[in-house]
Amino acid sequence: MATLLTNIAELTTNVALHGDGSGDRTGTLTDAAVLIEGERIAWVGAAADAPVAEEVIDAGGRAVIPGFVDSHSHLVFGGDRAAEFEARMAGQKYAAGGIRSTVAATRAATEDELRTRLRGFLDEMLAQGTTTVEIKSGYGLSVVDEERLVRLAAEVTPEVTFLGAHVVPAEYADRSDEYVDLVTGPMLDACAPHAKWIDVFCETGAFTVAQSRRVLEAGIARGLAPRVHASQLGPGDGVRLAVELGAASIDHGTYLTDADVGALAGSDTVLTLLPGVEFSTRQPYPDARRLIDAGVTVALACDTNPGSSFTSSMPFCIAVAVRDMGMTPGEAVWAATAGGAKALRRDDVGVIAPGARADLVLLDAPTRIHLAYRPGVPLVRQVWKDGDPVG
Repeated sequence: MATLLTNIAELTTNVALHGDGSGDRTGTLTDAAVLIEGERIAWVGAAADAPVAEEVIDAGGRAVIPGFVDSHSHLVFGGDRAAEFEARMAGQKYAAGGIRSTVAATRAATEDELRTRLRGFLDEMLAQGTTTVEIKSGYGLSVVDEERLVRLAAEVTPEVTFLGAHVVPAEYADRSDEYVDLVTGPMLDACAPHAKWIDVFCETGAFTVAQSRRVLEAGIARGLAPRVHASQLGPGDGVRLAVELGAASIDHGTYLTDADVGALAGSDTVLTLLPGVEFSTRQPYPDARRLIDAGVTVALACDTNPGSSFTSSMPFCIAVAVRDMGMTPGEAVWAATAGGAKALRRDDVGVIAPGARADLVLLDAPTRIHLAYRPGVPLVRQVWKDGDPVG
């Protein structure tokens, strides 16, 4: 059945309106309509020119944007780190080692407990407009536990990332090279069949550049595409490693040198910014304005995890990016949709165009600006995922 969504006051397509690239890449249309046929978008244009459809939905002069593409999350875990958050708010500094407490809780959780919690997070995200999500492992850090995390993630998304190299687990303390042997050997063998991506936390307190290279190159040899956590806690060489290996994204990027920015601007690697982390850890926010003006492709994601960013709200991340990172509302929405799609090397999501997946969000507002203008207000009125209304 064909469904026409019409009387859209502002439609964000993320398809540039001018072929020479000089136009607004948000591809904003007013008084617009979208035709959905099955799981795909069949037509986009002016409401006055809309084709006939069996079902017509009146948007009531509201805004429509693509479904959010959250390209960085850690949704399969056990336990809670609220006490750690409280300590940080009292002045304690964030450190990567806190991950180990979640590892212990995750190992202790049953598979059914993990699956139920995972699906609860997905429902929470979908209600806030997120229609595509990437999910990382990284809270098992043993062959058995990492395998079950990627397997559970693969039940709900094709965008699964093996992150066995998240931190060195307690049982390998002072033996990090031996742990890398495990990650690049038996653990990778067990996890690769369920994953699309390989990731590593290239950071002080986690893995060195040399160790990170070993992990990424082993994953690439097994057919997994690379992504990198880097420059979250301080400057380092992780960005240049990511660019050298053709990583789809480098995530965090809180501390970047001019050389890092230049390397990213001259590459196809997306920089995924995670404002929920800076909000939760009280680290300085990255200067997105500097990055965008330099020509870096920027994505926004939630980094949903129990330690450094326990939010699943892309609207919240958009509001923070506009308020504290120098992005315009249009840039932030693009980064949370088309930018996330580029970080996953997808062209079928994050846009509203014929042939793309019919993942749409109807806002209870006349423009996308309200996502930042009215922070904390539940503005998502309706979501369509693969052409079907949700909720």
